[in-house]
Amino acid sequence: MLTKLPVKILLAALIMLVGYSGSAAYDIWTYAKTTELVKADAAIVLGTAVWGDEPSPVLRERINHSIWLYENDYVEKIIFTGGKTNGSELAEAAVSKAYAISQGIPLEDILTEDRSLVTIENFRYVSEIAELHELANFLVVSDPLHMKRALQMAEDTGFEAYSSPTTSSEYNSAATIIPFFCREIGAYVAYGLSIGD
Repeated sequence: MLTKLPVKILLAALIMLVGYSGSAAYDIWTYAKTTELVKADAAIVLGTAVWGDEPSPVLRERINHSIWLYENDYVEKIIFTGGKTNGSELAEAAVSKAYAISQGIPLEDILTEDRSLVTIENFRYVSEIAELHELANFLVVSDPLHMKRALQMAEDTGFEAYSSPTTSSEYNSAATIIPFFCREIGAYVAYGLSIGD
């Protein structure tokens, strides 16, 4: 009887994990459609890969969306996030800033945090910028399938944050959506388990 107990515990844990993952998948997929077009102090653009001194196609769409928010008076400032990842020489935030300036966004309305390497750090470091510049509420910009985890992290960090996913994305086919979706499920579950400790 005692030798079977650990197996039962492992099986129960596995069933719970599968159930939690299924619930997470549903939440991520349905939340991806959530767009909250409210006026806010700033847009927080979550960083992702850069290609040399240019934003990757995924990052470019995030920047373009934040520019749209700015030009349509939904935000007064844009905060670009992201440090040097994947061996890049330039920080994601710096590349994003240069691109936005080239598109006509005034330098004085751009803020950057260039230390973060993962999403939760985006918000932790932006909180310092928000306090310094007295910014109170934010539109969070990322790809639709990233929004559930991003908004959860923003709220856990203490932000008044609203979802503003990109309206176009490089994740636009089964070959690109499925791997990204699976990664997000894993990351969301891992984050949920870590804050439950």
